[in-house]
Amino acid sequence: MVDTRIRLGQGERSIAAAVAYSVTHQARAEIHTILNEGPRSQEELARLIRAPANRNTAHHLREMLADGSIELAYVKPVRNAFEHYYRAVKVPFYTDEEVAAMPPAGKQAICGVILQAVMAEALAALWAGKMAGDPRIWLSWRWFHVDAQGREDIANEQARHWERVQECEAESTNRCAKSGEPTKSIIVASLGHVRCRRAPMATPADDPSEPGAVGNVLRPTGSAQEV
Repeated sequence: MVDTRIRLGQGERSIAAAVAYSVTHQARAEIHTILNEGPRSQEELARLIRAPANRNTAHHLREMLADGSIELAYVKPVRNAFEHYYRAVKVPFYTDEEVAAMPPAGKQAICGVILQAVMAEALAALWAGKMAGDPRIWLSWRWFHVDAQGREDIANEQARHWERVQECEAESTNRCAKSGEPTKSIIVASLGHVRCRRAPMATPADDPSEPGAVGNVLRPTGSAQEV
């Protein structure tokens, strides 16, 4: 079996409870987004999230660390004390074979770590008004009914899409090196999973492009199909 080495859910809270705890408070969600960028100390985090009291940040960090939602990156000696630096949980790349060999609890923990990072980034952007101010925003979700081959096809298409997004970043980097244009940090998330319960089948009268039919899609102006 593959050792995932991820502690999420090994504290007092279950995996689901730890994920919910980490993103249901604005300060904790903002801490997540900052630690996604790299290690930070408690003092740095308190300043960046504009916490009213440093002890509040200490409490959040203590609980999130106990849950396995974040990790201790390193300890740095400062004068006569030691300063702790925290980071987001590092998830290595796993092959299809390694994922298949994982114990269910290990795979559940990995899913939880990724989901709490995605939700923290999305909520922090929403609270900051970044979504409303993005003229090219794209938010979408719906369920699809497919057979075994359809499930494989969707997974393969998501993998292809992910590779293309990485190509877009590389192309942007090359253009900016020549033009000097500053870049923007864009979150791209992709979820493809079996639903928690059997979803209703769409009727022939349902238009899948209509909001609320079997999901919702927010498309930017100028895309193939407008809201």
